[in-house]
Amino acid sequence: MTEPQTMPIAAVIPAAGVGKRMQSSLPKQYLLLHGKTILEHSIARLQASGVVSQIWLALAPDDGYFTDTALAYSDINRVKGGAERMHSVLNALQQIDAHRYPWVLVHDAARPLVSADDIRQLIARCLQQDLGGILACRVRDTMKRGENSVSETVSREHLWHALTPQFFPTSLLRAALTDAIAAGVQVTDEASAMEWAGHKVLLVAGRSDNIKITEPADLALAAFYLEQIAT
Repeated sequence: MTEPQTMPIAAVIPAAGVGKRMQSSLPKQYLLLHGKTILEHSIARLQASGVVSQIWLALAPDDGYFTDTALAYSDINRVKGGAERMHSVLNALQQIDAHRYPWVLVHDAARPLVSADDIRQLIARCLQQDLGGILACRVRDTMKRGENSVSETVSREHLWHALTPQFFPTSLLRAALTDAIAAGVQVTDEASAMEWAGHKVLLVAGRSDNIKITEPADLALAAFYLEQIAT
């Protein structure tokens, strides 16, 4: 098994979305959380893990906010974001030398609470089994299917919430996304592309406070969690 400390690992953060459900005039990744943008927190968590060698950030072509952050003066690589997440990630992967960075982490721009321990655990498990994988947490609540009324109750057994980062061999993920896009398949995360391509994907249990900020209430919850960490 290759130790993550001795192998260069690339990270990709797709940050070209606008986050319409946040009901904000700013893209959600640029909203402030304890004095820093959500994007800055998310990137800082990757850097704090000590296992990421280089970061590629996919930004919207008309992004007018990034240059106002401290990140603009860092060594983060910027690439053009695409219409959907899968296009943004693929654009970044096409800039990454798979020989130099054989494995890549993909992390949500709006997931600022991921723990360094979870990131290292994900990488260690995947390298140990030589398989790609994702952080995830088990579904705890009773699950219902329906629209305005319940059509059925779904067993929560074997159900997981998919989190990020997600960690895969660079060349395999690039091929899976390329083929999925060419086939017109809509994939909502990297694991979906790898599953569609026939690859096994590990589930690595992570912390449930690794939330994605999607709606206004999530921002308040993230602020609360950060306060608990600070104290």
